[in-house]
Amino acid sequence: MTAPPAELQHYNDAWNERDLGKIRGHLERAVAPDVLFIDPAHTTRDIDALEAMIVDARNERPDADYLVTSGVDGHNRRYRYLWAVEIGGQRVLPGMDVTTVDEHGLIVQIDGFFGDFPERTE
Repeated sequence: MTAPPAELQHYNDAWNERDLGKIRGHLERAVAPDVLFIDPAHTTRDIDALEAMIVDARNERPDADYLVTSGVDGHNRRYRYLWAVEIGGQRVLPGMDVTTVDEHGLIVQIDGFFGDFPERTE
């Protein structure tokens, strides 16, 4: 396991930035220009589209807090961690991200999952 790059914190800071004009600055410190973001609701293919998606999310839920709720585990430039969206201290969405970074630590791909892990059915 390797230590997570600082870019993961900058990425989370972008989600929590309430001044919409500052989101781009966080992303420029966190992601590659052609970053790929995929989750059950969105697929974006560059920093402009990712910024627009985060701005839309902040406009829809201006009081939301985007929290990393676990430690960060990683190897081979891939990192996974649990997160949650909370509004007024109430959890509205848990999830998990797997991020891939380039040789400089910039995020090149984010694979997001919503919800808790399903129960095993065996």
